[in-house]
Amino acid sequence: MDIRNPTLFRDPPSVVLLDLDDTLYEYAPAHEAGLAAAAALAKEALNVSTRDFHSNLDDAKVEIKMRLGKVASAHNRLIYFQRTIERMGFSTQPVLSLQMEQAYWSAFLDAATLFDEAIEFLDDLRIAGIPTIIVTDLSTHIQFRKIIYFGLDRYVHWVVTSEEVGLDKPVAANFELALAKLGGVEGPVWMVGESAAKDIGGARAAISAVGIQKRHAGVKIEGEGPDAPDALFDHFREVRRLLRDSVA
Repeated sequence: MDIRNPTLFRDPPSVVLLDLDDTLYEYAPAHEAGLAAAAALAKEALNVSTRDFHSNLDDAKVEIKMRLGKVASAHNRLIYFQRTIERMGFSTQPVLSLQMEQAYWSAFLDAATLFDEAIEFLDDLRIAGIPTIIVTDLSTHIQFRKIIYFGLDRYVHWVVTSEEVGLDKPVAANFELALAKLGGVEGPVWMVGESAAKDIGGARAAISAVGIQKRHAGVKIEGEGPDAPDALFDHFREVRRLLRDSVA
């Protein structure tokens, strides 16, 4: 583990905020499985190639994100698939769009796997009496499905989604609402996430959180500045050890 600001970890956290996607589980394999399932359904129903499907899906996502901005609905797979079908030259297909969304999320969850010892870290927090709050982008419905699928609901006390707040992280209201649900805190707040800007920088700016970044392939690490983490870890066993040392 790379601890850059050791003085911030002398005391245990009063609460731990956690990102969900690509922090507690690996996002890419699940996403790829979901896309494959949706593409197969599109090919069967519309006789379109996988290449055309992906090309139009990429364009649809850009279009939707530009139109909606940084809100939860800009991540909505149902809207993505609706617009993908339309961009391929078909009229709106409500049934197929819904089928593709269901196929995507079913395959996604089937392929999703928690990082090693992520659950054990949450259990360590439970045993230590430290409340945990998931602070995540995307819609409440699917994030709740993921939380239940992984069994995280047995360990997490509160959840804040960007749909509930109105805007994605790093908007301060996401983190402020998390602490408001807890009723306020005294003492250090840890933010565990993989995004330098959204999780580390966002939580630091909003609530002066201590930033602990999950490091793996594709993650951007800031060496200095407002988005630079106070600690980095590759495996949850490392952050478990950090917690034990702070509590001891």
